[in-house]
Amino acid sequence: MATRKRLSPEESRDAALEAARLLLIDAGPQAVTLKAVAAMIGRTHANLLHHFGSAADLQADLARYLTATICAKIRDAVLASRCGVGTPRDVVDLTFDAFDREGAGALASWMLLTGNRNALDPIVETIHDLVNELDEFGGETRRDSTLALTLMALGDAMLGGPLSRALELPRTAARDRAERMLREAMESAG
Repeated sequence: MATRKRLSPEESRDAALEAARLLLIDAGPQAVTLKAVAAMIGRTHANLLHHFGSAADLQADLARYLTATICAKIRDAVLASRCGVGTPRDVVDLTFDAFDREGAGALASWMLLTGNRNALDPIVETIHDLVNELDEFGGETRRDSTLALTLMALGDAMLGGPLSRALELPRTAARDRAERMLREAMESAG
């Protein structure tokens, strides 16, 4: 009989959040349940209930986790772009991928549909903090560009494929427009 490795509370939460992220990507937000996550990491439902309280709390923590992870990547991409190492397209692709491939758009929609609106507050606060931090690193971060980019990425994750097909546009049309918007904002600020 194999014994399970004892994890610290932090290790257990991290393992659960990573398992929840994989479930989100593979099966959608409705699959992110305490029972499913517990099964993936070889823990009990009661163990996850202790750490998160409910599936809604797990999803809120997952949203916070995804946002912190992607904001760190976006921060690095913006700073690289300002130094001439990266491009605005890098920032666009990271943002769009977070909402689409990484499942943040589906999770945000699910949370809204299930009435878990307060869980979106940490996401908005993390984005706000990122914008303030980037302002401190020099250069003016255009808040309207951040808003537009975020909403474009969310909308693209939800309807981008069918809408671009219906309008007979390339699937990358929204990303291309977002890139032009960021380039224009950078040029007008610089």
